[in-house]
Amino acid sequence: MEALNIVFAGTPDFAVPSLQALLDSPHHVKAVYTQPDRPAGRGRKLSPGPVKQCALDHGLPVEQPLSLKDPTEQAKLAAYQPDIMVVVAYGMILPAAILAIPRLGCINVHASLLPRWRGAAPIQRAILAGDAQTGVTIMQMAEGLDTGDMLARVSVAIGVNETAAELHDRLAPLGNRALLEVIGALAASTAQPEVQDDALSNYAVKLSKSEAPLDWRRPAGELHRQVCAFNPYPVAQATLDGDILRIWRSEISATHSDAKPGTVIAAGGDGIEVATGDGVLRLTEVQAAGKRRMSAADFVNARPTLRNDADGGVCFDVEG
Repeated sequence: MEALNIVFAGTPDFAVPSLQALLDSPHHVKAVYTQPDRPAGRGRKLSPGPVKQCALDHGLPVEQPLSLKDPTEQAKLAAYQPDIMVVVAYGMILPAAILAIPRLGCINVHASLLPRWRGAAPIQRAILAGDAQTGVTIMQMAEGLDTGDMLARVSVAIGVNETAAELHDRLAPLGNRALLEVIGALAASTAQPEVQDDALSNYAVKLSKSEAPLDWRRPAGELHRQVCAFNPYPVAQATLDGDILRIWRSEISATHSDAKPGTVIAAGGDGIEVATGDGVLRLTEVQAAGKRRMSAADFVNARPTLRNDADGGVCFDVEG
């Protein structure tokens, strides 16, 4: 395999396995580009992101430009003489001038089976939509948003109760082998790019806290996917006795109920069962305001009235 000079661009945890795979390969990572440090923690001190920390641990040059539209920054990147640039969750748009610098172009590791979900939140949108599968796509980058030709795709099934956090961790290393194979194929001029069908694409809109409230009039299946997709952010929530209850995990219950949506029909060791517009949702992990995350069983034990008044006596607000 020809050893290539690579510039890597990425910022969050999701990008670290790809960077590590390149570091473990015969290729040479010449520099790492990542977002500027952001305030973090209670003290709001500037803190390096996961990719930057990985790069520093390996003694790699780190670049954190505010923009890549600046000709000075473009000249700096060109000075690394990259054969290829690998981009994974970088969070910054690459202008045409940057895309043209590496002789083999720029490739991206994207957390979706393109062209299904393009954009900022493909993992969460796949869960919300009830997709049976998702995966990772390696694509040649173009000026459009996730529109470049596909070079490889690796798929996985989405678990019934799998959260976005869990799926994220499974997908992060999933494309490592494909990434190295694609780089080798590009170097050998044997890559077989596949044009995306734009008609099959959807835009994975960035998550918003406004999406967190559960509307109990909706079917249990949809509410369950909302809980799974919004773990760890923004976390699904509902209102009980005037207080916000964050819902971290749930299951679809086999119980049948004709109670009005939002009614707690059972509360005990298995969780809190709530009637919905179609079916029953069982809450299994929750968090009251100012409290830690806990099993729904522990929450019920701390509120005996919830257990005693279940089956028609306690109701969540219908719209969260």
